[in-house]
Amino acid sequence: MISVRVSLALIAVLIVLRAVMAAQLPLSADEAYYWLWSKRLAFGYYDHPPLIAWAIRAGTSLLGDTPLGVRFAGIVLSLPASWLVWQSAALILKDEKRAALAALLFNLTLMVSVEMLAATPDMPSVVFAAAFVFGLAKVQQSGDGKWWLAVGVAGGLGLLSKYSALFLGLGALVWLLVDVRQRKWLATPWPYLGAALALAIATPHLIWQAQHQWMTFAFQFGRVGGGAFTLRFIGEFLAAQIGLASPLIFLLMVIGLWRASRRSDDRLVLAVLCWTAIGYFLQHALHDRIQGNWPCFIFPALAILAADAFRTEGKARWISYAAAPLAAVLLLLVYAQAQFGILRLQKDPLAQLLGRNFAPVGEVVGAISKARLADAILTTDYQTTAWLRFNQPDVKVIQVTETQRYPDAPAADAKLLGGRLFYLAELRRDRHRELRKDFGYSGFPTQLQGPGTLYVLYPVAKPRSSQIGRMP
Repeated sequence: MISVRVSLALIAVLIVLRAVMAAQLPLSADEAYYWLWSKRLAFGYYDHPPLIAWAIRAGTSLLGDTPLGVRFAGIVLSLPASWLVWQSAALILKDEKRAALAALLFNLTLMVSVEMLAATPDMPSVVFAAAFVFGLAKVQQSGDGKWWLAVGVAGGLGLLSKYSALFLGLGALVWLLVDVRQRKWLATPWPYLGAALALAIATPHLIWQAQHQWMTFAFQFGRVGGGAFTLRFIGEFLAAQIGLASPLIFLLMVIGLWRASRRSDDRLVLAVLCWTAIGYFLQHALHDRIQGNWPCFIFPALAILAADAFRTEGKARWISYAAAPLAAVLLLLVYAQAQFGILRLQKDPLAQLLGRNFAPVGEVVGAISKARLADAILTTDYQTTAWLRFNQPDVKVIQVTETQRYPDAPAADAKLLGGRLFYLAELRRDRHRELRKDFGYSGFPTQLQGPGTLYVLYPVAKPRSSQIGRMP
């Protein structure tokens, strides 16, 4: 097993590499969308709680509206997240080498490498999940009830990041019920004070929700209802987790989780936190698709369990020795594909995700606007809206059909609506027929070809009303 010093040095290298990629890679549509949120800070938004917008605003205040500025908070928070995993593992496993290894495996997973690089709600969610685990580890190690307040702070900030923090709270409750050594806490005020503190921290967001028809709750929890029973999505879910953890680290996670589930020592808290979330995901996958990133908040606990499963002897020791090198190779390949496109794919999913397909389209639209051939561009999907606003900041964009995503953005200027307008959409998201009730068309569409994608640009006549759309 490698030494603590080597593990920490490798973690530093990984975080520096993450920062380099954060500066080099263009923003995904979601990142650009959350960047738009950061321009008008609030306690809530249509899709998620507000913390990602605040984090982006902090980064861009320092480094400007650049990819690194948008992602800067995730790079900085990679340090405390890694420290929290390390210290939690030290408290639970009581082995400094395995503790440092847990932090290294945590950073080597593609899940964490992506989520701590990309400016999405998963980034703060992972950080505060690590803080939540650390708080529970201190509770059981110290026996000091005041650590429940730290758990409450982590839970509250987790709720301001993403609603998946609710699974951590439920997992903590299940842990108190199933671990006979910890049931004593139920007879003390400390867990309840921690829960109250978490609720207090989340209260501004709840007030915002009440003022906005509980739109985020309706959006997120409206997806809980399942469709018909199927086993199809179980396989997709497991395949995604194997890839995002890397195959051998995933195997170590499974072994560690299985062993912790059969023991009644300090590792049990990790097993309970993981199983509480996994149980829901498996049930959900029987009826509907689970996005691969959804379980990211249990990766701090799973990384510790993977380090606990690491073995230097026995027939399967090759799994332990090969896990980190294989994960590193896969991570470097993904970075290389994202940056250089080393595999010439007709439809490169990373290029599409990062908006490389949109970039030449955006340049054409920017040139049209600069030549004063268009006063504004109409959009009907958040991806086009976000990329166009970030990559072509001088282009005036009017979002017509998804105004609920931008409740604080100003309404479209009536004078602008009376000018020269074009409607831009990716062909597969073309909704020009829906716009006919409010706009006329003054010509035929132009096709704009990006690598692996096709956009259409329609000339649009003056609308029938001056009360249409918002300008995010």
